[in-house]
Amino acid sequence: MTTWETHESVETDHVTGMRSERPRRVDRRPDARRGGFLAGLEGQPAFGFIGPNWFASVMGTGIVANAAATLPIGVPGLLVFARMVWVLAVVLLAAVVVATTLHWRGHRVTARGHLDDPVMSHFYGAPAMALMTVGAGAVLVGEPVVGRDVAIGMDAVLWTAGTVLGLWTAVAVPYKTFTTHDVQEDSAFGGWLMPVVPPMVSAATGPLLIPHLPAGQWQLTMQLLCTVMFGLTLLASLIVIALIWGRLARHGAGAAATVPTLWIVLGPLGQSITAGHTLGATAPDALPAPYGTAFEAAGLVYGVPVWGFALLWLALAIAITARTVREGMPFALTWWSFTFPVGTVVTGTSGLAAATGAHLFTAAAVVFYVGLLAAWAVVAVRTAHGVYRGHLLRAPA
Repeated sequence: MTTWETHESVETDHVTGMRSERPRRVDRRPDARRGGFLAGLEGQPAFGFIGPNWFASVMGTGIVANAAATLPIGVPGLLVFARMVWVLAVVLLAAVVVATTLHWRGHRVTARGHLDDPVMSHFYGAPAMALMTVGAGAVLVGEPVVGRDVAIGMDAVLWTAGTVLGLWTAVAVPYKTFTTHDVQEDSAFGGWLMPVVPPMVSAATGPLLIPHLPAGQWQLTMQLLCTVMFGLTLLASLIVIALIWGRLARHGAGAAATVPTLWIVLGPLGQSITAGHTLGATAPDALPAPYGTAFEAAGLVYGVPVWGFALLWLALAIAITARTVREGMPFALTWWSFTFPVGTVVTGTSGLAAATGAHLFTAAAVVFYVGLLAAWAVVAVRTAHGVYRGHLLRAPA
């Protein structure tokens, strides 16, 4: 009995965009079952193509825990759930770090090529944000698990490492884009925000450490550095968002696999609202009068209008995504874009609710969090399934 069958398949030339039918052979042998562990690798190395984009799974998982801690309402069992998710994020961070280390040790040429890749290079912002998300979670929900001193120590180490790495990506990746990457008129996509957003995550989570620093110059310096990083990402993000808007207007949504990255735009928007709130909360104690109270007020004055634009972009992203799903949107790691950016909108909305006491923001935060949970559950299950079968570990098409 033959073990091979010939089928006609439709393939797309990624350069010309033309679709063509060509014969392919399908392995029908018993040991080639699709459902087996890592069967989808088809002989490729398990750690051969681990890129920085894998850290998006840590970001998306960690924000589920952090957003739960900031919700303006109390839900029985929610914080216990948040602690469990945070522990999962810690384990996931360790696993991705180990996988990345094995990738660099065994596939150094491929690993070094990530920074030269005009798409993958932008995802170097993910490791920095993953570190800081897990670190913030240690203080927000992890203290009962690891203890107060360990939680603060974890946050300090991870925030520092993530901030240094994030400042590097904010310079190095745009520099590569400006000097060596092959950039076309339709190249701009949501991933372009990834290398410049980490400093905003630093600005939003750094205030968690300010009360634990010595009063005076230490707290003042931390407050000012976080404010500087707020401005760094804010202005850079506005430029990139304008480029993405222009690309959409002139060239459309693009390839189906990249459509989820449109949701990344919500990241700097939601995170900046969060940063405005957290920096405003620590400003009165860290800054001299009257600037402390001015920064506290500025968090709300800035946050509410930007929240409005976030809703506009959310509506556009939902509409474009729904249209793409109807036409066919394959699962990819870009689906993690449905999680962390939405989580930042939750934390930002929760901050506005805490500052104003408005039921509007309270209800919106809950609705957004429910959406975040649904997205995270779907993406996490499909990622686990793809890793188990090996499809997600294969070389990019």
